Order: sequence, then C-alpha cells, then structure tokens
Amino acid sequence: MATHSATYRQCTPTSGGSHCRYAAEWVATKLRWHLAVDTTERAALHGLANACPDQTVSYEPAP
Repeated sequence: MATHSATYRQCTPTSGGSHCRYAAEWVATKLRWHLAVDTTERAALHGLANACPDQTVSYEPAP
C-alpha cells in the first residue's frame, strides 16, 4: 500500500495494460475523497491519461 510519501510513479504497475486501470482507480480515489495532487503527480497522471485514451474514470463522491 502506498504511503503519503510515495510518488505516483513509485506505485504504478509497469506490466501489461494494468497501468491504465490503476491510473483510473488512483484518480477516482483522489476525486472521491477530494485529495490534493502535487505538480509531479499531476504530470505523471496527465502522461498516463494521454497513453490511455480509452480508459474512463468513475467514482462516487464520499459522503
């Protein structure tokens, strides 16, 4: 499990196509819980989003 000090790149799977799903779940968690994103993480997520154009992000806002 990632800790607050781990960067997105350190936690991203590198095998197969799982990185697109992982990125979508990462973003969904950030959105659900209104978590902050720093500039390094944002750049990494934008890069993955560009590499995963067919991946969607679905989430329900936390109560």
